[in-house]
Amino acid sequence: MTTLLAFLLTLGILIVFHEYGHYWVARRMGVKVLRFSVGFGQVVARRGDRHGTEWALSAIPLGGYVKMLDEREGDVPADQLDQTFNRKPVAARAAIVAAGPLANFLLAFLLFWGLFMVGVPILKPVVGEPAAGSPAQRAGVPGAATIVRVDGEAVESWQDLHWLALKRVLRGEPLSIETRDRRGQLALHTLIVPALDQEVEQAPLKALGLARYLPPLEPVLGQLSADGVAATAGLREGDRIVAIDGTAMTTWEQVVETVRRSPERRLRVTFTRGGETREITLAPASVRDDGVDIGRIGAGPRIDPALFADLHGTARYGPLEAMQRAVARTWELSAFSLEMLGRMITGQASLKNLSGPLTIADYAGQSAQTGLASFVAFLALVSISLGVLNLLPVPLLDGGHLLYYFAEFLTGRPVSERIQEIGQKIGMGLLGLLMFFALYNDLSRFISQ
Repeated sequence: MTTLLAFLLTLGILIVFHEYGHYWVARRMGVKVLRFSVGFGQVVARRGDRHGTEWALSAIPLGGYVKMLDEREGDVPADQLDQTFNRKPVAARAAIVAAGPLANFLLAFLLFWGLFMVGVPILKPVVGEPAAGSPAQRAGVPGAATIVRVDGEAVESWQDLHWLALKRVLRGEPLSIETRDRRGQLALHTLIVPALDQEVEQAPLKALGLARYLPPLEPVLGQLSADGVAATAGLREGDRIVAIDGTAMTTWEQVVETVRRSPERRLRVTFTRGGETREITLAPASVRDDGVDIGRIGAGPRIDPALFADLHGTARYGPLEAMQRAVARTWELSAFSLEMLGRMITGQASLKNLSGPLTIADYAGQSAQTGLASFVAFLALVSISLGVLNLLPVPLLDGGHLLYYFAEFLTGRPVSERIQEIGQKIGMGLLGLLMFFALYNDLSRFISQ
């Protein structure tokens, strides 16, 4: 239910903002708006206003539209001809069409601006011990070090590190990382980017061997799954694992690693409870993870919040600096979204990066459960993606109409209806193909989970 409500809220906000951009500029250009609809298909609710606009809610909530007075769609009374869309100058029509995508960019900017002023929860860019044989390990990046800069750009959070690494990895560029160790000493490391594939695209930091630093945890059980192997075998929250099959366990990581490599193999677990040493036998359940069978017992560690306090923070800025950062973030994400689309079209990036409504709904629900700041950031990102998508020069999209108006500006006459009809068929084919790949990716992700 949370996922459904978050998805509907996301769609509602993005659709209303996008269509209101069209509506607002159309009214300023003297065009009469006949209907403002959220959704397509059968109208389920409506009301009129004093300007003659019908505000409607339609049955299919996957979009919306603004219907304007236009001679191409029916007879228009003589006294309203000056309010028709088709009789406006090409610049006015282009402004009306461009206003929708621009409204999406404006929404993203406003959301980021508010976030930066209110405060954004961040994870500090402290890295753990690099994976063996990884670019980070070969470059000598030390464990428990803080990433200070990437190619000269300041890094304030784990999110910043992920963003900068993603851009470099996709372009195949080496990363120059500056670290500060526990003693405060600075060092430069050059990481060679691995060959680009889908796994690298999806998890650039993992491909580089960079993972978040986690303080060593004691082998004490925290929350247990009610129907998990650990609870069924008789373990309880607060039990301390001291040995497995006779091997001493001094950290939680040792427990996890031992269980992971023992799916469905009986293990002799020695633990203490209330000062008393006990022993049980259990067999970890087998779970498929990245194509490998691993063991799980349905138990998590007991975590002392104080251990992680220094790894979390809040990034908060004054109105002016927050505005500058919001502009920069909106611009960077817009340019990156366009670059990714270009890479997918040219085959330089996998089409599996495309996401459809199912994935968007899933992410909407996850971000809503994480917190308001996470949901707002997600909303800004999707708004940018919608703006970029609509500006593509594809017939049926706003960018396709702008392409027609540009041709009209150059030639001095409108694009013929015949060409527009052909363009619509091409546009429908391209959008249908895009939706097919997006839905296919959605279903593949859910089936593989």
